[in-house]
Amino acid sequence: MAKDETDGRMKRKDYEKELEKLQVQLCHLQDWVREHKLRVIVLFEGRDAAGKGGTIKAITGRVSPRVFRVVALPAPSDREKTQLFFQRYMAHFPAAGEIVIFDRSWYNRAGVEYVMGFCTPAEHQRFLALCPEMEKYVVDGGIILVKLWLEVGMDEQERRFEARINDPLRQWKLSPMDLESYRRWYDYSRARDMMLKATSTEHAPWYIIRSNDKRRARLNCIAHLLRSIPHKRVQKDKIKLPTRSKKGRYDDQAGLKGMNFVEEQY
Repeated sequence: MAKDETDGRMKRKDYEKELEKLQVQLCHLQDWVREHKLRVIVLFEGRDAAGKGGTIKAITGRVSPRVFRVVALPAPSDREKTQLFFQRYMAHFPAAGEIVIFDRSWYNRAGVEYVMGFCTPAEHQRFLALCPEMEKYVVDGGIILVKLWLEVGMDEQERRFEARINDPLRQWKLSPMDLESYRRWYDYSRARDMMLKATSTEHAPWYIIRSNDKRRARLNCIAHLLRSIPHKRVQKDKIKLPTRSKKGRYDDQAGLKGMNFVEEQY
C-alpha cells in the first residue's frame, strides 16, 4: 500500500478504499451476529490520544447502532462507588444479537485509577487477581470477548496533544486528567505492563495494535475483529420496492403551507 512521502503514513485515498471494503464485511458480521444471536464484547484500552475514539467511529460508521452499541461510562457516581466494582459495567453487557464496544472499561482500575491513586494498592492487586476469573465466567457464559490495547508512542502522543491544544474542534478532547496522564508516562507504562502480564489469559488474551499511524491502526483493528468472530455472509432475499398505493391520494405538500421552515442558508 502507498505511504505518504513525508512520514510513511498511509495515504487517505488508500485508507478510505480499504476501509470501505472492511466496512462491508462488518455489515456481513452484523447480519451473522443478529441471525445467530451472538453476544460480543469488544473493549478498547490505551493511553490518552492513542486513537480509541477514531477507531470505534470507523467500526460503527456504517452499521446499525441497535447491533453495535458503544458504551463510554463517565466517572462512577457516589452510589456506584459503593457497588461491586464490576457491577456498573455488567449492566451494559450484550443481549442476544448485540456487539457492545467499551470505550475504556473495567480496566480503568488497572490504569488511571491505579496511577492517579483513585484506588488503593490492595484494591489494584485484588482487581488483577480477580479479573481473569471474572472474564472466564463471562466467556464460559457464551460471550465472545475481544480485548484491544492501542499502543501509541511518546512522541506521537505529544504531537496529538499539541494538535488538540491548537485546534478548537478538538480542544474538548483535552482534560486536566489527560495532561496529568501525559506527565506520568512512565507510571502508565509500568501499570500497562502489570495489567497485561496479569490479565492476558488463554480465554481472554490481549491484542496490541500499534497506533502511531491512525489509519493503519483502524484497518488492522477492524481486520482483527473480523477474524476474531467466525462468521459467514447471511443469504438474503433480494429486496424490491413495492408499488405505492394510489388509493386515497392526497396533496401531502398542501398541509405544510404556513409552517415554519428552516432558512435555506446553504
